[in-house]
Amino acid sequence: MTTVTSPSIGFDYALLYAVPRVDRGERINVGALLYSREADFLGAAIHLDEARLRALDPGVDVQGVAAALDAIRAICSGDRTAGPAAAGPARTRFGWLTAPRSAIVQPSPVHCGITADPAAELDRLMRRYVH
Repeated sequence: MTTVTSPSIGFDYALLYAVPRVDRGERINVGALLYSREADFLGAAIHLDEARLRALDPGVDVQGVAAALDAIRAICSGDRTAGPAAAGPARTRFGWLTAPRSAIVQPSPVHCGITADPAAELDRLMRRYVH
């Protein structure tokens, strides 16, 4: 009997948090980034639950959060209109997107894993941590 195994592809990922009041430290998960050098894959998945965000801060600038998330998506995809951060190779863009920052949208620490399908893994991360 022969066992068929899926190829093991390494990846790094980070969650994206919306932190409407940095001074309070409260946050909600709003997305995930996944990078795999082996698969030449850099992806972002985003879901902004406005009601949950407003529960943390009724006066939050939801459009500002959405704009920051749109910029992350554009940088991740290499959209040149997103500025210099979108111009580099995928590894550099992932590093820039996951650099610690004190802003309304923040990345988690970077974690790693192994998968056979980076796009499916990104979907799994979203189901597990965001939706």
